[in-house]
Amino acid sequence: MTSPAASTDGLSPQRGEVFRYESFTTDAERGLLTCRYSLDGRTFSERVSLPPGPRWNIPAAQAAARLVFLLAGVSYYKTAAPAVIDMGEVALTAAERDFLRDYYLQGLGEYAYRNTLDLTGLRIEARLTPAGTAPETPAATRPAGQLRALVPFGGGIDSIVTVEAVRKLADVVLFVVSRPGDLFDAIERPASVAGLPVVRAGREIDPQLLRSAELGFLNGHVPVTGILSAIAVLAAVLGDRDAVVMSNEWSASVPTLMWDGRPVNHQYSKSASFEAAFRAILAAEPAGMPEYFSALRDRTELWVAEEFAGLGEYHASFRSCNRAFHLDSKRRLEHWCGQCDKCCFIDLILAPFMPADALRAVFAADGGGAEPLGDPALAPKFAALLGSGTKPFECVGEVSECRAAVLLAARRPDRADCALLQELAAEIAARPDAPTDAEIAAMRRPVGENFIPAAYTFGP
Repeated sequence: MTSPAASTDGLSPQRGEVFRYESFTTDAERGLLTCRYSLDGRTFSERVSLPPGPRWNIPAAQAAARLVFLLAGVSYYKTAAPAVIDMGEVALTAAERDFLRDYYLQGLGEYAYRNTLDLTGLRIEARLTPAGTAPETPAATRPAGQLRALVPFGGGIDSIVTVEAVRKLADVVLFVVSRPGDLFDAIERPASVAGLPVVRAGREIDPQLLRSAELGFLNGHVPVTGILSAIAVLAAVLGDRDAVVMSNEWSASVPTLMWDGRPVNHQYSKSASFEAAFRAILAAEPAGMPEYFSALRDRTELWVAEEFAGLGEYHASFRSCNRAFHLDSKRRLEHWCGQCDKCCFIDLILAPFMPADALRAVFAADGGGAEPLGDPALAPKFAALLGSGTKPFECVGEVSECRAAVLLAARRPDRADCALLQELAAEIAARPDAPTDAEIAAMRRPVGENFIPAAYTFGP
């Protein structure tokens, strides 16, 4: 069958006609959710596995499974990005339709930018159903000793800081999503340090997505945190957990760039706007849905880094390097690459708060190489983080946070001989918009609003 995204000349991809939501089914005995979609006749299916049991059949679990079905569709829509999404037999409330359209448009902002596509004409055709009124979940009012939190865990500094804060307030399980049986050392090692139970979900995307180039599909970034959030909500319902506690910080709401007058945010599904919208959708679902919020919504990456610097037990195990999470296990590195944008950012944001020798040892562990700040050839990558050139499409901090970090780090006596750091700091200090000491101090405290229930509030 001809790919819906393949052009007639076989050289360049073209957009499809209609993406359709077909159906989803759950199997309580096997612990399996199967989602089915189609695009111009080509069919796709995705499977999500979680612990089996009778709770799969309760209304909240069925509603959560439906949300996974709704949000996971974006991975298959992107293969040809048609102007029409047909919901088929799936009825939506008006609020759900508006949420889903915004999720596609904003969540695929980077994808549209890189493929030079205008998705603003997207139309979602659905049978509308009246919105129901769901009773509020009692999770936020339970005594602290009864709180039961599920914390999605990626092994990075953000989720580690969240775990260590929330475990003081609640019974915590870690939540990890991967291909069935595929374990990432960069997650497993810090999870072992945490010493908490781990709930695992297996996500099997349709194998056709792994042949995108061969099949002529369009390709690009999707709002994967939105998909993982929905799976986490399902896992929380199945495990009778009252909260899904995310680790998305303040800077995730800041657009990566502006394109054609519209914001493009690599981290859209980690943003405050997504969090608020998803919470509103959950609030209309049946009783038994967990709270959903980020513990770090009002915290900067600078604040997170300072907290993480005090968690020395994790310093030898965490590894926030892009090469640690390659889908092909044969291409994964078992140490920091010391070259990618993520490595550069982590080095920069921790440099003000960790002794220089200790941070260099982090990057050298397990056969790793030099610390990024010790490599003058990486100056362009650091410059991009600091606002010169295009900000990388990565989960990295906002420009002002990075500038604050470079100024603070350069003041450390044990960083006086770091030529690249001192050069970067001098360039930032000379700028008229360099952050002041007062502004830097403000970044080290909570900023803005959050959605944290009172029972889960931690300080400062």
